Amino acid sequence: MSRLRRPLILSAIVLTMIATASRSGSWYEDARVRTGLLRDAGRRIFSDPSYSASGRQSCANCHDPANRYNPSNPLAVQMGGPLLRDQGLRAPPTLTYLNRIPPYDNHHHDSEDEADNSIDNGPTGGLTWDGRVDNSAQQAAIPLTSKFEMASTKTAIAAAVRRAPYVGNLRKALGEHALDRDDDAFAAVTRALGAFEEDYAEFSPYTSKYDAWLTGHARLNTRELRGLALFEDEKKGACASCHLSRRALDGTPPVFSDYGLIALGVPRNPKLARNSDPAFDDLGACGPERKDKAGQPEYCGLFRTPTLRNVALRKTFFHNGVFHDLRDAVAFYATRDITPERWYSRDARGRVSRYDDLPARYHGNINMDAPFAGQHPGAKPSLGDADIDDIVVFLGTLNDGYLKDNPYRAKPAAATPWALPASAAEDDVRRGGGGHVLDHAIPQ
Repeated sequence: MSRLRRPLILSAIVLTMIATASRSGSWYEDARVRTGLLRDAGRRIFSDPSYSASGRQSCANCHDPANRYNPSNPLAVQMGGPLLRDQGLRAPPTLTYLNRIPPYDNHHHDSEDEADNSIDNGPTGGLTWDGRVDNSAQQAAIPLTSKFEMASTKTAIAAAVRRAPYVGNLRKALGEHALDRDDDAFAAVTRALGAFEEDYAEFSPYTSKYDAWLTGHARLNTRELRGLALFEDEKKGACASCHLSRRALDGTPPVFSDYGLIALGVPRNPKLARNSDPAFDDLGACGPERKDKAGQPEYCGLFRTPTLRNVALRKTFFHNGVFHDLRDAVAFYATRDITPERWYSRDARGRVSRYDDLPARYHGNINMDAPFAGQHPGAKPSLGDADIDDIVVFLGTLNDGYLKDNPYRAKPAAATPWALPASAAEDDVRRGGGGHVLDHAIPQ
C-alpha cells in the first residue's frame, strides 16, 4: 500500500468512528466513565495487601507511590512469599513511563518519524527486565502469583476482589457477571491494575526539572549542564546512545531509554541467596523467568534498558541490585574493563573473574560499544571523578515533581535566550570539557 493511500484510508476510518460516536450520543462518555471506574479500582487494588498470600504485601510495597513507584528501601531485591521470607529474583524497576515501552520485537526498527527505519536495533521492548510481556495488565499478573513475590493464586485473588469494598466499580465497568468465574475475576484485577498504570498524569507526568528546561520553564545550573554534556558526549559518557535524551522529531519528550535488550556484564551479587549456588544464573531474556528464548544463546545475559527518569530516587541499581549508589553505577560504565578488580570477584587462585554473573560461553554477547570501546587495564578512563559526579548531578534533574503539571500539554513559554555564564564555560575548559556544554545553554 502506498504511503499516500494509507493516510486517506486512516482518515476515512477516523471519520467513520466520529460519525458513529456522534450517532450513539453517549458512547464516548460511557467509555470514559467505565475507564474511570476501572482505574479507581486498580488504584485501590494496588495498595491492598489482601491480594497476597501473606496478607501483608501489596504492589505498593515494592513500587512505592511516594518514591515514584520505585522501592523505598535499599534491599537488592525485595522479600516476598507466604511469610515474606523469600527473596525476589530481580530488583523491581520503576513503573513510571511504562506507556512508552514498545511491544517486544526481536528486530526493532524505528519509525520514519523517529529515526532511520532501515537500521535493525535488535531485541527491543517488552515489560519487565527480560521483556517477556507487552502490556501493563500482563505485567501486573506476574507478581500476584509469583512464589517469591505476592505468592497468591487465581482462586484466592478472585475471592479477595469479590469481597472488596470497590467490587461494585469493577462490575459497573466490566459487567455484572465479570467476576463470576475465577479466571475472569483474576483477569478483571489485572485489567484494573493495568488501567491504573496507564494513568498518564500519575505514571508519566513529565514534571522533572529537565522537562522544565526543555520547555523553557527553567534553566539548568553549571554542573547540571556539564553533566548533560558529558552524558551525551560519545567520547565521554556516551550514556545517550542507549538512554535517549533529546526530544523525538515529532516533539515527543525523551524517556531516557531506547528499551533495547543488552548484556552489560554486571557483577554477580553475592548477597542474593540464589547466587550461593554456582549452577544458578539469571540469564535475562533466555531464562529462567522468560521461557520462549530458552536454548537460544544469543539472548543470554540480555536485560532491557530501563528509563533513567526518577533513577536518582532509587537505592539499588541494575537487574540484580548489585550497586546501592548511583555514582557506582555510572563509574562501572566508565571503568568496567579498566579496573575489573574493582567490580568483579576473584577465583580460588586469586584471579579476577570478569563478567562473573554470566557463564563464559555467553561472554560474546557482552556489549563492547561506547562507553566500553577502548577499555582495557591501564587505559585512561573517559570519565574522571569530577565528570562522574557531574553526571550524577544531572541525573537528579530527571526526578519528577519539579513542575506541577506536564509542560508539554501546556502553552509553551517564550524561549529565553539564556547563555551559560562565562565563568561556567571557563571552568568547563579548565576541567577538560572544551566548552562543549555551550551547546545546551539554550532550551531546544
